[in-house]
Amino acid sequence: MSKKNIISITEARKRIFEISNEVQKPGVYYILTDKGRAKAVIMSIEEFESWQETIEVYQDFPDLEKDIKEAERDYLKGDYVTLEQILAEQGFVLADKSKKKYAVSGNRFEKSKKRNK
Repeated sequence: MSKKNIISITEARKRIFEISNEVQKPGVYYILTDKGRAKAVIMSIEEFESWQETIEVYQDFPDLEKDIKEAERDYLKGDYVTLEQILAEQGFVLADKSKKKYAVSGNRFEKSKKRNK
């Protein structure tokens, strides 16, 4: 739940250090007014960056909700390509890690110690 605080710029100037600490709490921000009209907002840098990222995503994908629903329908129908398939098409060879077992033998280490003496 957001907690907004509306104060004048003059009041904010007096309490700037207190305000800067308070906005570090999730959802807390201040609206600053001048002559009774909203002029600016103070929020944490994390909150600001989150808003910026959200705006950028919506600019890059204006129909995001529609795109997500379409992708979900395609997935349920089995109409999709896996990362492995894409990499294989690009010529990358993937190791089959399920067949090979990698382990370090303690005996080999012991033998190498004896040889070095």
